[in-house]
Amino acid sequence: MSKNNIKLITKEQNGKKVSPVLSANIKNYLIDIDGTICEDIPNEEPERMVTAGLFPGAVEIINKWFDAGHIITFFTSRTEKHRAVTEKWLKKYKFKYTTLLVGKPRGGNYYWIDNAPVTVMKVKKGAVKFNF
Repeated sequence: MSKNNIKLITKEQNGKKVSPVLSANIKNYLIDIDGTICEDIPNEEPERMVTAGLFPGAVEIINKWFDAGHIITFFTSRTEKHRAVTEKWLKKYKFKYTTLLVGKPRGGNYYWIDNAPVTVMKVKKGAVKFNF
């Protein structure tokens, strides 16, 4: 796992500090794993995670973003007990990333509520095409 040199900008409102922000040219990508960058594997079949089929273009696109200075966070429904196998798989394919977060709620139908701007991209199954 690699780390970007992330610089946050301090903000104030009404004379009080508020949550810092990234510069406008840096994106904070939260990327799912199963069904997004590789074949969809349920937590109930962790033995398949070792050999998960990689979707074409996933490594190149994500590493390009990382190299451009963006934050790459893999945010997955895999559990803490799947962390080691997941990190090994990401390393095997040479993904560059900032953080791996496990324990995302399962089942989809997500409603993201946040005070920060959120852009949502739906990826076609088996076809990583992140066009920005």
